[in-house]
Amino acid sequence: MRITAVTCVKNEGPFLLEWIAFNRLIGVTDFLIYSNDCTDGTDRLLDALGEYGVVHLPNPARGRNYQMEALKHAAKQPVVRDADWVWIADVDEFLNIHTGDHTIPALIAACGNPRAISVTFQFFANDGIERFEDRPVIEQFTRTHNPDLWCADSAIEVKTLIRKDFPLQYFGAHRPFFREAKGAELPSWTDGSGRPVPPKFHTAANTRRIRRFPAAGARRYATLNHYALRSLDSYLVKNDRGDVNREGRAFDDSYWRERNDRAWEERSIHRYLPALEAALADMKRGEIGALHDEAVHLHLEKINELKGRPAYAEMWKHLRALPPYPPGELEIRHELGLTT
Repeated sequence: MRITAVTCVKNEGPFLLEWIAFNRLIGVTDFLIYSNDCTDGTDRLLDALGEYGVVHLPNPARGRNYQMEALKHAAKQPVVRDADWVWIADVDEFLNIHTGDHTIPALIAACGNPRAISVTFQFFANDGIERFEDRPVIEQFTRTHNPDLWCADSAIEVKTLIRKDFPLQYFGAHRPFFREAKGAELPSWTDGSGRPVPPKFHTAANTRRIRRFPAAGARRYATLNHYALRSLDSYLVKNDRGDVNREGRAFDDSYWRERNDRAWEERSIHRYLPALEAALADMKRGEIGALHDEAVHLHLEKINELKGRPAYAEMWKHLRALPPYPPGELEIRHELGLTT
């Protein structure tokens, strides 16, 4: 089975090898990775990863929405057109498969081989980790929100595996879209428990929720672990670079607070750690290891530079002092007398 992962990156050098090694462990065979104006060696590292199935291209976008323009371009590339399945995800997202041998083929089989599988996010908190460390992200961050509730919402975003015969109109970052033909049968499409996705999500009939549906019971076979915050140090770099998907988008403290709910502990993804660490050790031999080390060095330099700027120093202190509750919960806790 040929499975191609597609992503866009900007200054993700220290985190690339973990993401690529992890995806290879779960069955991804090929990668199409678009880079945007990198200054941390990400592009040089990607160019060196051809033996691991990586096709690296500069992002062709000329407008503001870098990711959607890249996905339009990706749909025409041989590495995508020749794939049996396409997996569109970001470098801070890890597909944690709970069934069979914990690979994508096992997930597909458990779900009954539909034309698409949408897997629900679980957002992992920073949990008070301040310093960047060059070791697996999936090992460091283990606290998360109630799996069925995120902030005040029971509907949580998804990312989607797409089979090659899906009647595609265009790729979205979270789900594919198709043009309904009169009398044509709708494509089979499940959640991460093998259940049909909600009808309005399936047909994009609810424009406010085209990227999400209720999370309760949706993760029997797989969860999408999303490490959007990582360390506080690395979060400064994330703010500095902006959003790879949209030019000029900033991450204010609401983004941090929404994703820094540490109410639950979740370590099931650690089942992959022994194989992941072995794969990383193998990848880091020779030139690739040197390029990775360079990216780590440049990441640390950027952290130190940002901490020397008054605005970023204040941001670091502000985020560090925030309580670990999503927006609204702290106010409710005060109202109920649960906090001082």
